[in-house]
Amino acid sequence: MLRKEPFCPGQMLSGSLFNEPMRVETVRGGGDGTWTLGLVGTQSERFRKVTLTESDINTLTILDSAFSYDGDGRLLRLGLQAHSLRIAYEFDPYFGLSISRVDPLPHQLEAITLAGKLGDADLEERLLKDVDEKQFRAICQNALEGLASKKLNLEMLVERRARAQERRVVPETIARFIREAAEYVPLKLKIVDSLPYAFEPARTPSVLRRYERDPDWKLPTLANKYPRCSAERDTAEKNNLEWVTPGHPLFEAVRRHTIQSAHEPFSKGACFYSLQHEAPSRLDFYRARVVDGLGHVVRERLFAAEIAGSGDPVLREPGMIGDFSPAKPPEELPAVASAPEATTWLHEHAMKPFIEETRAERLAEVKRVAEHVELSLTELLQRADEEIGKASEDKEKGIPGADGRLAQAENRHAELLARRERRRQELERRRSLSLQAVERIASVLILPHPEREAPDVRRMRPTLETEDTAVRVVMEYGQTRGRRIYDVHEKNLGYDITSLDLGSGELRLIEVKGLAAATGTILLTPNEQRVAEDRRDCYWLYIVTHCATKPTLQEPVKDPARLEWHEVTKVAHYYLSVNGIRKPMQVREVEAPYGDQKP
Repeated sequence: MLRKEPFCPGQMLSGSLFNEPMRVETVRGGGDGTWTLGLVGTQSERFRKVTLTESDINTLTILDSAFSYDGDGRLLRLGLQAHSLRIAYEFDPYFGLSISRVDPLPHQLEAITLAGKLGDADLEERLLKDVDEKQFRAICQNALEGLASKKLNLEMLVERRARAQERRVVPETIARFIREAAEYVPLKLKIVDSLPYAFEPARTPSVLRRYERDPDWKLPTLANKYPRCSAERDTAEKNNLEWVTPGHPLFEAVRRHTIQSAHEPFSKGACFYSLQHEAPSRLDFYRARVVDGLGHVVRERLFAAEIAGSGDPVLREPGMIGDFSPAKPPEELPAVASAPEATTWLHEHAMKPFIEETRAERLAEVKRVAEHVELSLTELLQRADEEIGKASEDKEKGIPGADGRLAQAENRHAELLARRERRRQELERRRSLSLQAVERIASVLILPHPEREAPDVRRMRPTLETEDTAVRVVMEYGQTRGRRIYDVHEKNLGYDITSLDLGSGELRLIEVKGLAAATGTILLTPNEQRVAEDRRDCYWLYIVTHCATKPTLQEPVKDPARLEWHEVTKVAHYYLSVNGIRKPMQVREVEAPYGDQKP
């Protein structure tokens, strides 16, 4: 009888032999009771080969690659957020602007794009005030002329600014992550209610200090005890608090510990309930990197692919998991739990567009750099040629010291030629991109919520026809007002539409709700409620009534989180009665001047 091999690709290994959980990539049996494994550290992402004996196996905890879907769903979701925050911090060129309360001007975003990274100078709010279009164009033109010779595209820059604003990682999100993740350390936090996003941590637990020993830890050491902290920069500066945000040692240690703690639910998978699903489905989460010819990681991204019982997979936003509530696994897992991965489909619909998008951005960046390199080094070579010519003439005239100056000039010329060649080769390698480290990091089962057909819950859920009608009405309204409108309701971002005024630069993240009659109740999912709380600066609620007869758009509501929402505890959603707030739409909205929106 053949003995089952203890190792197989996809397993997770942890124990005293390793300083971090290791993922098994390759296995080769030695035939003498040993196994040579190719392992990748889940923290460091470094590959290593090790040879293990049977006695070593007894010291290891081995988590199999097959998902049982009985992991801690809350911790799995938190672990995915920890990954997302790291990716935003390391690879989002706008992140330095994202975590501030200041909306950048478009020319500042263009400067970021041209430079390839953020500058060190802070963006002051006064730059966003009293800037009319003429002044704005002058500022942009001067800035761009100093950076590159290209024609100003005002609309493109306004859209880029709006895109950065939409992607902003706000202090609310950071503060919520710290509060939730601290429970798993554990790190006691005393919330300071009198100050925004402020807390006072207890003494730093020793379990967090081990992350200082990670090879890729580049931050200062953790303090034994931090004073009062805030996730918002303005609050921290005005009140002399510690500003804790991505890039701060305490935040980074908590983030790493969250991912470390989430390895078990990542390996097991978890189950969630959904009000939106009528049948079970599976949501697989993937991570992928684009690496250039120099070995530098250019971009990293999380993907989510939903697999249902029939039909093609659907690409989802990873944040979609925020709409679901953790659940216990059923006694018998649905068939979709064992369905094969959609690897071919994923490559065609997610990975291929990802690397093509990254390649287009990298080629444009390298082209700008190459033009500068050729221009500057060619100019230096011309000067070196002139110096060689002068030194040669002086040598022929017998001027003392000419031999030395000629040798120096020739060496300088040769050095510049070698430098130009090195830069050309380096830029060529930067153009070469490949997709690497594509892996499924987690999988969850989405089950129809057992209360979804309860009369009180069903009454609050609009039909698909009502939702489609409401979205169409809001889209048409925005288009007639000349706004740039995008329907994103299928992405589960926490809002249905992005609406941008190209004249003022005002961005609206719009959640659309439809009612078949004149009154009723509207329902917010947990993700919609979180985004509404976090994005009070640009989150709007548009309600369309009479969708079954004559659709009527009511007066849009900015910052709907301030309204009196009621929690439906058994389904973890929130509802609002549409009676008192109902007011027929009047086309008389006054747009704020560019950059004058207040958070």
